[in-house]
Amino acid sequence: MRDQIDTERAVPVYMQIIHALIRDIENGRLTSGTYLPSSRELASAIGVNRKTVVLAYEDLIAQGWLVSKGTRGTMVSQSLPQPTSEPEASGVQMPEGAEFDFARPPERPLALPGTRGIKLDEGAPDGRLFPAELLTRAYRASANAAAATNGFQYRDPRGLPSLRESIAEMLRSERGLVVGPENICITRGSQNAIFLAAQVLVKPGDSVIMEDVTYEPAVAAFRNRGAKVIPVRLDGHGINLADVEQACRRERVRALFLTPHHQFPTTVALRPERRLRILDLARQFGFAVIEDDYDHEFHFESQPLLPMAAYAPGRTIYVGSLSKLLLPALRIGFIAAPREVIDAVAHVVSLVDGMGNSLTEGAADELIRNGELRRHARKVRQVYARRREAFAATLDDLFGNIADYALPDGGLAFWLRFPDAEHIDRIEERAPARGLRFASSRSFMLRPEAPRGLRLGFASLGEIEARDALRVLRASID
Repeated sequence: MRDQIDTERAVPVYMQIIHALIRDIENGRLTSGTYLPSSRELASAIGVNRKTVVLAYEDLIAQGWLVSKGTRGTMVSQSLPQPTSEPEASGVQMPEGAEFDFARPPERPLALPGTRGIKLDEGAPDGRLFPAELLTRAYRASANAAAATNGFQYRDPRGLPSLRESIAEMLRSERGLVVGPENICITRGSQNAIFLAAQVLVKPGDSVIMEDVTYEPAVAAFRNRGAKVIPVRLDGHGINLADVEQACRRERVRALFLTPHHQFPTTVALRPERRLRILDLARQFGFAVIEDDYDHEFHFESQPLLPMAAYAPGRTIYVGSLSKLLLPALRIGFIAAPREVIDAVAHVVSLVDGMGNSLTEGAADELIRNGELRRHARKVRQVYARRREAFAATLDDLFGNIADYALPDGGLAFWLRFPDAEHIDRIEERAPARGLRFASSRSFMLRPEAPRGLRLGFASLGEIEARDALRVLRASID
């Protein structure tokens, strides 16, 4: 055993002894009824304090691996089964691979790894703009309120009642949705909301329609349920309606996933006439529209269009988030839907989570109710508007002759297209070695012939930071 004990390891020595003895029992080196050396003898043999061995023996006796026989000593429990395999190498350590089958992740991760370098994200806010002291005060108020009302216990999987009411009021007054708190379920961000919607809507073998350039994590959520994802074309005015109708006549379509306000990733806004036609098709073929309104608050040229859920609440599951307004790290999203759908979603929450984070939800509610959320939104909207203009000017300066884009009316990202596919190939091959991280163009594509481009967020970087990142991007082509 001496070669299995290393006092320099982070694992406590007594725990190393426990692991080594269990391993020896498991692989047959120590059989049922075998007497172990005394604590003094084992301590001397492996060069540790006797109390360390006593502690290990006592733990193993309490767990049922060993049995104390008084003055006769300590032996391996006789109730343990005999090993059925050959002895393996001693020592407990995490193997390179599992010894069982499991659902493996895709080769390309859905989230960008958090390594060093510059990150051009896909449209995240700048968390540095939110005052930390406001968040601290909100958490303190949330904790005090919970302490006064016994709010630290398990509670409704739909979310904190006061936050559900605050979000319902926000959706009624600012987005035209006819909802109450009974129509709201709080989620851990919008991706969790999409996953939950997929759980209650889709059965294995069902079909889900998505645009052929779209949000990859949503694709993964539907495929995880065993859905068949049907890609349809997208143009400068939104989703192709003829493709949607043809898919509905060929397949049993359960849901249509849309980001109609600012299409992800292209930023195109779905026009009213197409929205109405989509809802007509939903009534005709009986599918649900999952409307992901991930950045409704950020519109720079005109008033934002009302969500589809505002005039077709019985046909839509509306997904939203406070991440863009507050901080992505808070993980506050929500689903708005008919009450019976919310009941079904709450059941799934009970299965996977039990409940959300009451303290964080209370802090978010405090920021809404005291007006800080609204004030912060007004402030950052002005900052992001300036960054949007500066980002566009830098794109014109660096990429004017080799790439094109449409200035987005809203949202926090640009969709950059390259007429020469070789340019985007060079960027994706060379830019990571220069310390630049960004989402692959192929991560947005549901089929090889789909439009190809880069979605580049402009809000989370200052103007100098963004210009430096775009210079690296441009230098990767040369």
